[in-house]
Amino acid sequence: MDPQPPSPPLTAALPRDVIHVFWHEGMLDHDTGAGVFDTCFDPGFLEVLDKHPENADRVRNMVSILRKGPLAPFVSWHPGRPAHLSELFSFHTAEYVEELVQANVAGHKELCPGTFMNPGSWGAALLAAGTTLSAMKHILDGNGKLAYALVRPPGHHAQPCRADGYCFLNNAGLAVQLALDSGCRKAAVIDIDVHHGNGTAEGFYCSDNVLTISLHMNHGSWGPSHPQNGSIDEVGEGSGFGYNLNIPLPNGTGDEGYAYAMNQLVVPAIQKFEPGLIVLVVGQDSSAFDPNGRQCLTMAGYKKIGEVVRKLADMHSEGRILVVQEGGYHVTYSAYCLHATLEGVLNLPAPLLSDPIAYYPEDKAFTVKVVDSIKQYWKECVPILG
Repeated sequence: MDPQPPSPPLTAALPRDVIHVFWHEGMLDHDTGAGVFDTCFDPGFLEVLDKHPENADRVRNMVSILRKGPLAPFVSWHPGRPAHLSELFSFHTAEYVEELVQANVAGHKELCPGTFMNPGSWGAALLAAGTTLSAMKHILDGNGKLAYALVRPPGHHAQPCRADGYCFLNNAGLAVQLALDSGCRKAAVIDIDVHHGNGTAEGFYCSDNVLTISLHMNHGSWGPSHPQNGSIDEVGEGSGFGYNLNIPLPNGTGDEGYAYAMNQLVVPAIQKFEPGLIVLVVGQDSSAFDPNGRQCLTMAGYKKIGEVVRKLADMHSEGRILVVQEGGYHVTYSAYCLHATLEGVLNLPAPLLSDPIAYYPEDKAFTVKVVDSIKQYWKECVPILG
């Protein structure tokens, strides 16, 4: 069992806002291996092989910074739990879940490039899904307005019927469906991972109850497991037409560019949609120093994004935000950027930690042109934003 850190007593001495963090140590059991980046390939001529980017150390530091860092008084810890197989069918097909079960029985399977099912992986994936569901239920039951599912393996690339991009089960998608099934009329997903949140988008592509917004680098499709391009013309189908919004940003977009995109695109869309709950899907692989991304966010940029989302939640969803962890592969800086994001979500007036690496020079001029062109496209082609 996971020894949970004691929660601080909620007394008048503590800040008004507390974020409820859901975590289980069993998620560290997912061993992704080592090799040349995420291939687990040993070419035979390297003295030192990298751990797979999605390794346990990255999450250990996230847990540690929240337990021991200056945000500790703002955190209330809660245990995670494994999802039941029956809970997975709200988002995933029975055939796909069975494929994962059989991959676990086999002991090892590469489900798609870079995505390995090894001993311990299936248990960790069930814990990630169940822990995210517990965090959502905590909000739905009225036990808190701010919750954070600190989970791995990540989930936002996992589609209803296939694995993709280190992801087996779509943790955020399962949580959103739980909210809908529990009576929430409309939910919005804001995904700031550096990669297109294709799995979540696919799951709600024909729904007008969920607004999915993904800000990502302009990477396009990367093969059969990720057929979506994340382009601006992938806007949903049927009843969902206009409720899937992609914001492919130029490589190198930094703090100012992301802030411009949030204010010019995300804020108006959320204001039109008026969700009852917001799910913030976070990946620190958008940072300036991540090995798996090409964007240039620093701690200041993450804090600003958290502040914008918090303001939107206060206006439209009674302050209710579920934060779900996705990527972020710089073992040290990802933890710092998570810290900054939660500072923003908590609406703290000033940073509690200084940035140990930044500042990274940036030029937002090209990003402004791209954002303005996306805004014009939405005005002409997306009914809800016209």
